[in-house]
Formats: sequence, C-alpha cells, structure tokens
Amino acid sequence: MSKSESDSKRAAAAEDDDEPDDWDKRIFSTGCAGDAAENTRMNDCYYDKKDWRLCKDELEKFRQCWKQQQNDKRTEMKDVKDA
Repeated sequence: MSKSESDSKRAAAAEDDDEPDDWDKRIFSTGCAGDAAENTRMNDCYYDKKDWRLCKDELEKFRQCWKQQQNDKRTEMKDVKDA
C-alpha cells in the first residue's frame, strides 16, 4: 500500500468518526445532550475527576433534565427513590 493510499484511508476513518453512532443518537434523543448540556457536563466532570461520587451536582442536573424531557416514561425507567 502506498503512502497516499494509507493517508486516504486514515482520512476516511477520521471522517467516519465524526458521524454520530447509535449511542450518540440515543443520547441526543434524550434532550439532555449537545453543547453545554447536562450530559456533556456530567461526562466532563467524570473525565476530570475519575469518580462519579464527586459529580453529584452534574448527575442530579442530568436526572432532572431526564425527568423534564419525560425520558423516564419513554424508557419505562423507575427512579430508585420512587420505588
């Protein structure tokens, strides 16, 4: 394989990587994703701190967004506190 073929394949792979996968589509459908949204802040907190226990505020904001968007009804998920 020539260098130009290798570079072309790498560029194509990088381009494909920018496309939302099934996981991304599911997250976006919650209404709690996107620029500076709850999902992003929650993931950024975990990335920075490496401990979910230190991200309680971000998790709670995501939970409130999840409920506000009625995802609990859509996914038939029950809150542990409500059970």
